[in-house]
Amino acid sequence: MEIRYTILLVIFGCALVTFIPRVLPLMVLSRIQLPDWAISWLKHVPVAVMAALLAQSLLFSNDKLALYENSLNLIVSLPVFLVAIFTRSLLGTVLTGIICMMLLRLIY
Repeated sequence: MEIRYTILLVIFGCALVTFIPRVLPLMVLSRIQLPDWAISWLKHVPVAVMAALLAQSLLFSNDKLALYENSLNLIVSLPVFLVAIFTRSLLGTVLTGIICMMLLRLIY
């Protein structure tokens, strides 16, 4: 099997492009003492990103609000959300979502 140098160069370039934005902030921020307000603000970023992703996938289809088209997903999201809040178990949350969707598709 022959490896073309252009493809190898593209692979290394992609690795570099994904590596730099992840490592550079860690290197810079590890040397700086952030103020307390910045640390408390940064703690909310993962939750905000997850909420935005979930809202987009649950409420929109083809860039339009589509509650009826996503009704199964919306119904299943309620017990999944409750399991996630009360158990804080990723495995339990995923299994609840799979089982609820399977049962709902079997019925509906």
